Amino acid sequence: MTWANILGLFGAMTILASIPSLSVLTVSAKSARGGFIHGFFTTLGIVAGDIIFIVITLWGLSFLEDTMGNFFVLIKYIGGVYLIFMGITIFKAKTNNQVLEKADIKSLSSSFLTGLFITLGDQKATLFYLGFLPAFVDVSNISFFDTLIIILITILSVGGVKLIYAFIAGKSKFLINQKMSKIINISAGCIITCVGIFMIIQ
Repeated sequence: MTWANILGLFGAMTILASIPSLSVLTVSAKSARGGFIHGFFTTLGIVAGDIIFIVITLWGLSFLEDTMGNFFVLIKYIGGVYLIFMGITIFKAKTNNQVLEKADIKSLSSSFLTGLFITLGDQKATLFYLGFLPAFVDVSNISFFDTLIIILITILSVGGVKLIYAFIAGKSKFLINQKMSKIINISAGCIITCVGIFMIIQ
């Protein structure tokens, strides 16, 4: 991976992780109810789930490209179209002020498992990474070192953003307001759409 790939992937994943979502609400709820430490362990679970998907996707894509030949190109187009659709949907999404439900927190392990299951339960994650990662990584030449770099990027970007939410919620019980959510949606929608277009035209 080049530095351009690394910085591009880090920036894209950071913005995507900032989008108000079920995982953001869960991290905030855990922190507001049980303190930052529970938000931290929920974030660990979310990142662990993302890493599982990324490893499966990277090495799975490499296997598919080696064995399926030109048909893999079609899969890339499908992934690109999906990203464009997702980007437009996020861009046009309406925002509203949501009330966080304060979950019962009994242990740090339950917080970790909550984050993990939220991520693994997202059936769109595999298709998302299928379309997203090839825009930054040459999956036909993926190496163990490249995989470690992507995992590190995931920890820093996804984990970093979620921890910010956890810290804010734990300290001030701050809820994202409507204006901020709209700005984040527009920025993230534009970036995802551009990645999808890049996937199709490259």
